[in-house]
Amino acid sequence: MSRGRTLIGALALTGALALTGCSAQGGEDGGAEPKLTVDGAFMPQPVSDMAAGFLTVRNEGGADRLTSVSSPLSDDVTIHESKDQKMRKVAGFDVPAEGELDLERGGNHLMFADLKERPKQGERIPVKLHFEKSGPITVDLPVKAPTYNPAKH
Repeated sequence: MSRGRTLIGALALTGALALTGCSAQGGEDGGAEPKLTVDGAFMPQPVSDMAAGFLTVRNEGGADRLTSVSSPLSDDVTIHESKDQKMRKVAGFDVPAEGELDLERGGNHLMFADLKERPKQGERIPVKLHFEKSGPITVDLPVKAPTYNPAKH
């Protein structure tokens, strides 16, 4: 009879350890779903056939990644990183768990090349942000003055 109790105890302990291991394997964010919102979006009025876009992606959930951007304004919308006063196209940006991704003047940004038209101040440009885990988010970029630069909060 004591062997049966020992076997039952061992099986219970093994099951408990297996369950504990499963819950710890979700990654650094515990496998939580991303909860993304976008604010502070704008586009300075373009002065050539190229334009830039800026915004903040806020995340109240698990980590995600911005992988691409599309817009009817251009068939060539890319994501750019700025480092050491040089910019280069990148495949995406991480949106940290419980954090934010800032795309801002002088830093990382969206780049629109070969514009189909030059939007004027006061217009709104639809942009679709594509993420690795979350569904796409469509946001309108209000066109601001060419020199517009919002103050950091």
